[in-house]
Amino acid sequence: MSFSTIEILFQFLAFLFAISLHESAHAWSANRLGDPTARFLGRISLNPARHIDPIGTILMPLVAAITHIPVIGWAKPTPVNVSQLRNPLRDNVLVAAAGPVSNFLVAAGAVVLMRFLELVGGATSVAGRDSILDPLMLLLYAVMTINVVLAVFNLIPIPPLDGSHILEGLLPAGLRELYGSVKEYGFVLLLALIWFTDLSRLFAPFLNFFNSLIGF
Repeated sequence: MSFSTIEILFQFLAFLFAISLHESAHAWSANRLGDPTARFLGRISLNPARHIDPIGTILMPLVAAITHIPVIGWAKPTPVNVSQLRNPLRDNVLVAAAGPVSNFLVAAGAVVLMRFLELVGGATSVAGRDSILDPLMLLLYAVMTINVVLAVFNLIPIPPLDGSHILEGLLPAGLRELYGSVKEYGFVLLLALIWFTDLSRLFAPFLNFFNSLIGF
């Protein structure tokens, strides 16, 4: 198995973990805030099978990994009954934010583990091949980058991404209603964004920051 094949495999595994965590965070926070819908459907789970969308979770990430572009995609949306939340406007923002926040926390955890391995385990760099820990470092690096990219991507304020729910909840009532009217065009806008813009420029500042934490 070539090094690039291992990289693709690690990126895909990291993506499956990242989206499972992301959707579980939505489901867990919704349940804590009064809406058990997703919990009843078994969505508080790190089992990827409960969250997989064939195109967004399988096809797009594999194509992205093979073509060496940022691995992005989506999972099956976590159902949230906003009317059951104790404070619908505020809690919907919190539920939406839970996914990206969970990904940033995992990325930070991967940084801590990589620094620990460098300190006590003899791993010298993410791309190095002079330590038996290098495959683990490579996996942790994939976990870090995939979680950062997924978090940033989902914070884009275009429906149905999490950023749209966060922005909608923070807008004044009049603007919120106007913003809500674009939801039916959200998927078209999202596809246009993916295909006609260089998303790597959006991800770069965040990836550069996390890379700086590991001296890479």
